[in-house]
Amino acid sequence: MQPSSSESQAFYLLDERIRRWVWGQGWNNLRDAQERAIPPILAGNTDVIIASATASGKTEAAFLPICSRLLSEEEQTACVVYLSPLKALINDQFSRMEQLCERLDIPVHPWHGDISGSKKKKFLSAPRGILLITPESVESLFVNHGTAIPQLFSGLLYIVVDELHSFIGSERGQQLQSLLHRIEFAIKRKVPRIGLSATIGDMPLTARFLRPDNDSEVEMIVSTATAQELRLLLKGYLQKPPVLTKTGEQEEEVQVDGSLLDIGDHLFKTLRGSSNLIFPNSRNQVEFFADYLRRRCEDQHLPNEFWPHHGSLSKELREDAETAIKDKSRPVSIVCTSTLEMGIDIGSVVSIAQVGVPPSVASMRQRLGRSGRREGDPAILRIFIQEEELTEKSTPSDSLRAGLVQTIAMVRLLLSKWYEPPPTGGLHLSTMVQQMLSLIAQYGGVTAAQAYHVLCKNGPFPLVTQQMFADFLRSLGNQQLIMQASDGLILHGQLGERIVNHFSFYTAFTTLEEYRLVSGDRTLGTLPIDRPVAEGSLLIFGGKRWLVLEVDAPKKVIVLQPAKGGKAPVFGGEAGWTHDRIRQEMFAVYTEKDIPVFLDAQAKEMLVEARESFKRYGLTNRSMLVQGSTTYLFCWMGDRVLDTLAAMLRSKGTKAANEGIAVVAHDASPDELRNNLETLIKEGLPDAYELARTVANKACEKYDLFLADELLSADYAASKLDSNGALSTLHKLLNGTC
Repeated sequence: MQPSSSESQAFYLLDERIRRWVWGQGWNNLRDAQERAIPPILAGNTDVIIASATASGKTEAAFLPICSRLLSEEEQTACVVYLSPLKALINDQFSRMEQLCERLDIPVHPWHGDISGSKKKKFLSAPRGILLITPESVESLFVNHGTAIPQLFSGLLYIVVDELHSFIGSERGQQLQSLLHRIEFAIKRKVPRIGLSATIGDMPLTARFLRPDNDSEVEMIVSTATAQELRLLLKGYLQKPPVLTKTGEQEEEVQVDGSLLDIGDHLFKTLRGSSNLIFPNSRNQVEFFADYLRRRCEDQHLPNEFWPHHGSLSKELREDAETAIKDKSRPVSIVCTSTLEMGIDIGSVVSIAQVGVPPSVASMRQRLGRSGRREGDPAILRIFIQEEELTEKSTPSDSLRAGLVQTIAMVRLLLSKWYEPPPTGGLHLSTMVQQMLSLIAQYGGVTAAQAYHVLCKNGPFPLVTQQMFADFLRSLGNQQLIMQASDGLILHGQLGERIVNHFSFYTAFTTLEEYRLVSGDRTLGTLPIDRPVAEGSLLIFGGKRWLVLEVDAPKKVIVLQPAKGGKAPVFGGEAGWTHDRIRQEMFAVYTEKDIPVFLDAQAKEMLVEARESFKRYGLTNRSMLVQGSTTYLFCWMGDRVLDTLAAMLRSKGTKAANEGIAVVAHDASPDELRNNLETLIKEGLPDAYELARTVANKACEKYDLFLADELLSADYAASKLDSNGALSTLHKLLNGTC
């Protein structure tokens, strides 16, 4: 029998039993990433990153050579750790690994919160083979089996991190970095790390995330596979007056925007009879569309084809949806959040529907990778954007159709193969609280010097100075999270012990805090908050615009009153922070004349209106627009710069807020505003820490509430503000070159 590729040299480096498995799959050849990954992984002396499209064989690219190493005689007691961001992905990969390993005598151990204790004991008693595990479960190993870590991982050959891009820049990613460092610290040697990702905007930065202290080159394998056909449609909808509709099993009557029903009708008409993924931008809309589409099926006496899937659903309901869409004997479409954006193998779907502005270009590409995975099939993406009907009272933000234009800009960047680089910066002090408590649990107590050495000096928190670490320990001591014994050993305090012993300790992140929205004596509803809400800012809720009068963080209450202008809040943490490049591309969309071919008639009409408003406001050549007592500063920069600029203006007494397309200043004359801008320029580079101190409600991460305001301000300044970018933008504002 001939090998899978007569031209493949790397193929013959694999163990013969692995080669036979490849032949048994009927593969005609190895894919380019698989071919190129074999030599460096087999060598085992370097870190490797494999970046290629969804369903391009990344898992096999890593595990064909890994299993070859495990089969070698000298590695019979070795193990490999595979880290996944999702339990569902572990379950899926377990099935795939079993197919590969069942005849090779390589045990495969799934380990997460839903796996029985008896199965976990098999790995604890004989730590060999492949361990499929989440970061949270690795954390539990450190807390509950701390002294056994050196023995458990003594034979560790590789650490594989799947969906690498999903960790970068987050608290969970910082936890992952800390865990990887602590494993190597415990076994006193480096272990090759292999990162798998479908979408990476900055490969060198990603390599630095995979190993922050790397002093050698990382082998970067970026797939050269040819692109598939892409079909795009962006449909525009004008918002309609709210209509009453029934929702949920209790058939409650609720008011929803009429255009949402139009979008639902189009989804039903277009997607019924095939398998698709539908991504709204909030869990509320996931529930709404899943319920509405199910009812449409019932009304026509058809079997239900539409299922919800998001993190708040039970494990059983999520698995039911996953099983349904894998069963290709019937059509199933899933209405989901980002839970199905990553690599759970649900097979190929016909198309992707995105309701609302995509969270990011990288996220859009990741979602699109789910479609058209069969040979010769196109990838299909439909985007549905709602905009308000324009009137004489419409605000500039509405008149400029910011959501539509941002989406067009993002699609253009997607087509040019640009994706956001992973976020960087930040001290991640919330996660350092968790890691400090975990370190104490692992060793039964540590000295301050030992903790600083492991976590900061040679660890994943290198930006934390010795003085800041001392302030950090003092803050935890004041909150009774830690205490110091007479011999200097740091132990768990009364509250710290309770936190560590609770099952929720192992996660570094938290679900968004729900704030109750109140106007007068009436509760309007709840809103998840993932970024500071300032008094005097504006938002949209329940189809109306509101001014924020007060934010009561301890009671989780936001007091509102009706207002004329406002920006829709980010529900459910789905939208993220907009990059500079996207806003700059928006400016290009406004100034050009070409109409993208992927727009439907309504979207084309709305784009024409947006460009007419842009021209009427004179924004091609000016940055400041005055409308009554409100002034708009159009900078065409991302959220970090705009948030910094708004904070700088607030430091001078101006009521300013970042409303996405512009920084909006209220109740300040143009002359007053210009004077403040000139003063800020004279003062030079702003102190990000001092600006952060003026920001209310900075405690957004899980353990932020245990940190003193000085520490929170330092963390916020490092992760959320861009002083250099803001100062540069100020110069452009006054020079009229923004």
